[in-house]
Amino acid sequence: MSSADVPIEPPAVAAAARAKAPATTWISWVALAMMTTSSVASLRAAPTMAVYGLACVFLYLLPALVFLLPTSLVSAELASGWNGGIYRWVSDGISKPAGFLAVWCQFAMTIFYYPSLLGFVASTLAYVFNPELASSGVWTAAVIIVVYWSGVWVSSRGTKGVAGLASGGLIIGTLIPGVVLVTLGIVFLGQGNPSAAPMTSDNIFPAWAGLSSLVLIVNNFLSYSGMEMNAVHVSSLRKPAKEFPKSMFLAMGLVLAIFILPALAISWIVPAKELSLTAGVMQAFDAVFANFGWQWLTPIVGIMLVTASLGGMLTWLAGPSKGLLLISRQEGYLPPYLQRLNKNGVQQNILVVQGLITTVIGLAYAFIPDVSSAYWIFSVITTQVYLIMYLLMFVAAVQLRRKHPEHPRGYRAPLLAGMCGVGFAASLAALLVGFIPPSQFESGNGGVYLAIVAGGALGLGLLVPFLFYRLRKPSWKQPEPEGAET
Repeated sequence: MSSADVPIEPPAVAAAARAKAPATTWISWVALAMMTTSSVASLRAAPTMAVYGLACVFLYLLPALVFLLPTSLVSAELASGWNGGIYRWVSDGISKPAGFLAVWCQFAMTIFYYPSLLGFVASTLAYVFNPELASSGVWTAAVIIVVYWSGVWVSSRGTKGVAGLASGGLIIGTLIPGVVLVTLGIVFLGQGNPSAAPMTSDNIFPAWAGLSSLVLIVNNFLSYSGMEMNAVHVSSLRKPAKEFPKSMFLAMGLVLAIFILPALAISWIVPAKELSLTAGVMQAFDAVFANFGWQWLTPIVGIMLVTASLGGMLTWLAGPSKGLLLISRQEGYLPPYLQRLNKNGVQQNILVVQGLITTVIGLAYAFIPDVSSAYWIFSVITTQVYLIMYLLMFVAAVQLRRKHPEHPRGYRAPLLAGMCGVGFAASLAALLVGFIPPSQFESGNGGVYLAIVAGGALGLGLLVPFLFYRLRKPSWKQPEPEGAET
């Protein structure tokens, strides 16, 4: 059934449904905050901002105010009034083609997300075997290709229960290493060692060296992305209007602490000029452990970080593609080949095609001289493709409030139009800034950087879904997949 055919429940029916919900369906606002934190927070972005030293605080707070907060509250209203996720929101608010574009971008960003994620895994894993491998493009490419296809094999077998790896990863690969890093960083300074980055009031804001000096902030938008997925739980709160904002503010505080404090600790220990955007976390652990004579702990921490990243990869590998599959079968957006399921009910053909593209992208690490530059390029492309979806979401939210003001919602975002305006402007600015080579990009050829980023973001984010939509045929519509996992 398409989104246009879904009946809108009157307020009385919606209220009755909530009243009949069993008590076991309710979750506390603290639990929702922890769920949100586990899905958003990570140590992976810490090296990216550590190069700014004390200014990383400002560079994390700014996108939190103009992107994280609007995204959280706006998606909460949409999720509490319209089921079906981003496709339903955008197709009802704007149009079905725009809805397909939104769900496509939610899927397509993973094509570049996995190479950047596994680039971090490769550099971290290098510290378990040989730290010199962290700067090897061949090593990074090999890890990306082998690990990704291993993940496809696991996912295609319909393995269940890997979601627990991601939730456990918050403790194993984020909280414990983060607390250890920050604690030892404080002890490092307490022993009289000078901070590698100045911590004076003159360094609160980043030094202005043209637009390129602010390009790294784009990566923070990706760090905060994904809040629209957690918003689906707003209807499980007893008092959504009061509890959801509290949950989001608590989550924001936890996320900011996880992002900012380890980044500061790294800036104390590793000089910015020596910092690798992919291996920076392990550089900091290795340096601080060396100070205490505990370098034997470095490989252990590396394994913890890798375990958490792999758990997250397995959890998300089939998720976005499954959403694209279901919509495509209903509306005929993808050719039948990409809609086929294997004997385990998994969209294996989509995963294989995605894997072929990921392999090509992974090989780019072997040919781009600096691994950090390759990591940054793919991170920017990931962010820009995802930002297209957010631009559509903000427009759809305003349209739905205007066209359906009386539609029942479990939560109404305050100043919706204003927040959507701020979120839209911030997302658009971040998307445009991403086309500017950062000061840390070392290839020296801005034209090559622009061609790669523009080709990746606009080609994959706009051209490919346009071609699928224009070439679609009525025969591409398929019945609901009976064997698909839920």
